[in-house]
Amino acid sequence: MTEAKPQAAAAPSRAGMKKELPDHFKAYRHVWVFVEVERGQVHPVSFELMGEGRKLADRLGVELAGVVLGPPGEATQAAVAECFAYGADLAYLIEDPLLADYRNEPFSKALTDLVNTYKPEILLLGATTLGRDLAGSVATTLLTGLTADCTELAVDQDGSLAATRPTFGGSLLCTIYTLNFRPQMATVRPRVMAMPERRERPIGRVVRHPLGLIEDDIVTKILSFLPDRDAGTSNLAYADVVVAGGMGLGAAENFQLVRGLARTIGAEFGCSRPVVQKGWMPSDRQIGQTGKTIRPKLYIAAGISGAIQHRVGVEGADLIVAINTDRNAPIFDFAHVGIVADAIRLLPALTDAFARRLSPHNRDKLAG
Repeated sequence: MTEAKPQAAAAPSRAGMKKELPDHFKAYRHVWVFVEVERGQVHPVSFELMGEGRKLADRLGVELAGVVLGPPGEATQAAVAECFAYGADLAYLIEDPLLADYRNEPFSKALTDLVNTYKPEILLLGATTLGRDLAGSVATTLLTGLTADCTELAVDQDGSLAATRPTFGGSLLCTIYTLNFRPQMATVRPRVMAMPERRERPIGRVVRHPLGLIEDDIVTKILSFLPDRDAGTSNLAYADVVVAGGMGLGAAENFQLVRGLARTIGAEFGCSRPVVQKGWMPSDRQIGQTGKTIRPKLYIAAGISGAIQHRVGVEGADLIVAINTDRNAPIFDFAHVGIVADAIRLLPALTDAFARRLSPHNRDKLAG
């Protein structure tokens, strides 16, 4: 006679873990989007988040606010105006010369003070270099939860923010809740959310707030500024045309074919995750769930099988052209145009054809 094994205790449900909010959190309402401004330029992810924030605010029946931190001047005022153009009901504004360039200390204090004073229920930031740095320090200071690099945001039936993000190296998606603390914070990578329609609207209600710092209070100093365009880093997320290669190219040296085609047609170039793991390409060129999410008008994938992690990062492209020798490769399930061919032989032919087609001589003939 054998004894029955004891049943493992069931994991507590999310509803079971949720407690009644402490009184000091019950006043937290509304949805905020941090508007990232650097050197007078608003990062497009801020507007993408504004569109997503609008959906969450409408679902909760609350207001959507943009948060603008910057130096006094036209650029900061323009960022406030853009908040309303992309759907904000109001804007929280701190103007101070100390906010001319990003430094963690003054920006963290500014955003933390705003949250403690005006109490948003949900706070969204872009998962950019700046946004990730700021979100982490603000969440730590506020002793609340932060779900980073989300790919989907929703509001549950009980009004909780459901923030979904990849985990276990991108092989699984998990949905994370901040049930018993406020605000509920999340960062979202650029190009994951669609850009909402911009509408000309007059500037609405602006709530101004002081920074309350002097330069001597700040440890870090700005000595010089090096823009990304001079650093040779990729701009995959906002490229209109992207050419990428995968393990089907066989060797690191064959990626010169990808670079050659990209250079000829004015595209950015990228790769799949296994290529980065092999050390054939740097990580800032990785496309997919654990790399860059792209939404180009044209995406050419050469020798990429199309695993789910890669598909998530490219399915927003207007036109996907896949080149692969394996006619059963998963990428043909979602590509708009599929070419069963050896990319090592086809890429040089494409490059040559585009070069001839796009030469000044032929452009003149086509124009005539």
